Amino acid sequence: MTETMTTLEQTLARLAPQLSAFEPGHVWLAGAGPGHTGSLTIDVIAALGQADAVVYDALVDPSILDAARQAELHFMGKRGGKASAAQDDITTLLITLARRGRRVLRLKGGDPYVFGRGGEEALALARSGIPFRILPGVTSAFGALASAGIPATMRGLNKAIILATGHAAGTPDDLDWAALAKTGQPIVVYMGLKTLGSITSALIEGGLAASTPAALIMAATTPGERVLVSTLARLAEDGEAAGFASPALAVFGEIVSMRAELMELERLARSA
Repeated sequence: MTETMTTLEQTLARLAPQLSAFEPGHVWLAGAGPGHTGSLTIDVIAALGQADAVVYDALVDPSILDAARQAELHFMGKRGGKASAAQDDITTLLITLARRGRRVLRLKGGDPYVFGRGGEEALALARSGIPFRILPGVTSAFGALASAGIPATMRGLNKAIILATGHAAGTPDDLDWAALAKTGQPIVVYMGLKTLGSITSALIEGGLAASTPAALIMAATTPGERVLVSTLARLAEDGEAAGFASPALAVFGEIVSMRAELMELERLARSA
């Protein structure tokens, strides 16, 4: 056993008395973070070790499931443009497992309450009389930005940050991208890779400069992470040429320009 493992076990053991017991018949809606196991919270780690059943989505890294070897695993992934589990089927499974007395962990990438349909599932559980708990996770936007070396907020650059979903771009349910462009604040777009061209065009039409720094972050925090820095006008074209695929986040705003400076300073520090 390595020294790191021993230290980790000792640390978790000291914290264990403060953690909640996972009761039979309860459902915990948990965020697994953006991908890497290091982004898991201690609450989620403890839940993985206690769960009888884990219902997980397509963004949960398989290595995370190793912590729940005693549990039955139910893959209920949802991914745009691909065959996916229906939301009603997912909530039905959660309720059914709970009524069988299982300790049910519903594990989602990122945070369950940030574009994760956690609110819908919590409401369905509450209406069915199923006890539930929310275990927050590092939301993918902030985990991805940090991993890519892009600060979410930077004094002098922004006073807010906008998290948006791009899955409805070009439909009647679309966001008012022009209104978002007029805020002048950075925008992070989830689920927008397929509609990226439509989104960038709408932002430019809304007044955001075509030269605005922009980036794509794919498979954030995982060994397969890729980062592409471009401009608002070219991001969709450059991303397609580079073969970017889901899961990926798009970022628009001056905060993206900080990445090159931070990376160069880090390089100089390491070579000193």
